[in-house]
Amino acid sequence: MNEGLKRCSLGVDSQYVDVAAEVFSLLSDPTRIRIVLALRAGETSVTQLADLVGKSPTTVSQHLSKLRWGRVVTTRQDGNRVFYRLVDDHARTLVAAAVSHAEQALEPRTAHQRAGVPPGAAARSTAAATEDDGTRPAPGAAR
Repeated sequence: MNEGLKRCSLGVDSQYVDVAAEVFSLLSDPTRIRIVLALRAGETSVTQLADLVGKSPTTVSQHLSKLRWGRVVTTRQDGNRVFYRLVDDHARTLVAAAVSHAEQALEPRTAHQRAGVPPGAAARSTAAATEDDGTRPAPGAAR
């Protein structure tokens, strides 16, 4: 059932524990979590992100600066506009797991369970959707 899942083989004395704690600290702000969730759809400007997360562009810019420092997001400049995107899927995965954990802690059943999605099907669909270059839709997904 857990085939294909990576297991952490690092010990408690790993040199990466402190860095991992910094990553969790960086992602511990609700606005930053919302920014990561918004950036799942792809590259977005500060103004668009501000609208999506319901914060001022100045506030979003400050959070993006921290996420950029932590190598969670990267930028592309087009004239005087700056577009942000996630560096890779690590932050997306951490945030999705944290939100799922919160949902399970607060709800007796997850949204997937309420919708009748079999256990593990959502993970398989997500993995299938991001195979290859990340553009292939999941089986049964709306096109």
